[in-house]
Amino acid sequence: MVGPILELALLCAVTLSEMSDDQSSNGPGRQSFVEKIGKAFTVQVEPADRDELKAVLEGAVTNGIIDADALAMMEGALEVSETQVRDAMIPRVQMVVVSIDAAIDDFLPQLVESGHSRFPVVGEDKDSVEGILLAKDLLPHLSQGQWSFNLAEIIRPAMIIPESKRLNMLLRDFRGGRNHMAIVVDEYGGVSGLITIEDVLEEIVGEIDDEYDAEIEASIIPLGGRRYQIDALTPLGDLNDTFQVSLDSEDHDTIGGFLMAEFGRVPEFDDVVVVADRFEFRVIQADSRRIVTLEMNDLA
Repeated sequence: MVGPILELALLCAVTLSEMSDDQSSNGPGRQSFVEKIGKAFTVQVEPADRDELKAVLEGAVTNGIIDADALAMMEGALEVSETQVRDAMIPRVQMVVVSIDAAIDDFLPQLVESGHSRFPVVGEDKDSVEGILLAKDLLPHLSQGQWSFNLAEIIRPAMIIPESKRLNMLLRDFRGGRNHMAIVVDEYGGVSGLITIEDVLEEIVGEIDDEYDAEIEASIIPLGGRRYQIDALTPLGDLNDTFQVSLDSEDHDTIGGFLMAEFGRVPEFDDVVVVADRFEFRVIQADSRRIVTLEMNDLA
C-alpha cells in the first residue's frame, strides 16, 4: 500500500506544476521541486506501514530535504488515497449548467458571473448531460462576431464517474485523459454533482485560490438583536458551532436541506418553521427547487 501512496505523492507534485496554461512550468524550478520530494523517499528500508512512512517524512523535514508545506502535501496524499469522490464533489444544487438549446445571449452573463472555465451542458434537466463547454471554445466565435451557432457542435464529451471512485484513481484518470472536470452520478444513474482536478488537488494541498475566486462572505450575518440572515447552503455544522447546539440530519448537510425536511416540501416566500423550540426560520428567498436565503430569529 505504501508504494502506491509514494507514487501518488509524486504524481500530485507533477500535476500541480502542470496546472498553469502558459506552459512555463518546464524550467529548473520545477525539476528542483520534484527532485527534492524524490529525495525524501530515498531510504535504506522502505516503510512497512503508514506510521513508519510518516516518521520518514518528518525526518525529511528535520534534515532539510523537504519543508513543512511539502510534508503537509504528503500527508494529504495519504488521506486522499482513501477518500471517495462523493466527499469532495460540488453538489448538484451548486452546479452552474448551460442548456443545450440556450442562445448565447441567455447564458453568457451567467458564465461571466461564475468565473468558471468549464460548464456541464444539459438537455431537459441536470440528469441529461450532453457534454462539457469550455469557455475558451466560445472565443473564436465571439471574436468573429458569430453570436448564433450550434452549441452541440463545440461541446466536448463529458467524463462520467461514480460517487464511490477513489480520488487517487480519479487524479490518474484526469491526467491520462487530459480532463479537468467529471460528472458524478449515483447508483441509479442520476447526476449528484461534479468534480474538477482542482477539487482533487485541494484535498491534498489545501485551498487553491486564483484570480477569479471571490472572497468568501459570511453565511450567518447578524441583523441586530437575535436576528440573523443565513445562506441556505451554509453547512448545518456551522450553525451548530455558532450557536452551540446539536441539530442533526442523516440525509442533509446544509441548513436549507435540513429545513426542507422540516417543512416536508419546497417552502415559499415568508413561510415559517420553528426548530428545536428555539430557532424560528423564515424563508426570504426561494425558487421552485430549493431555499436560497433565510432569516432566523433565536428565541432563546
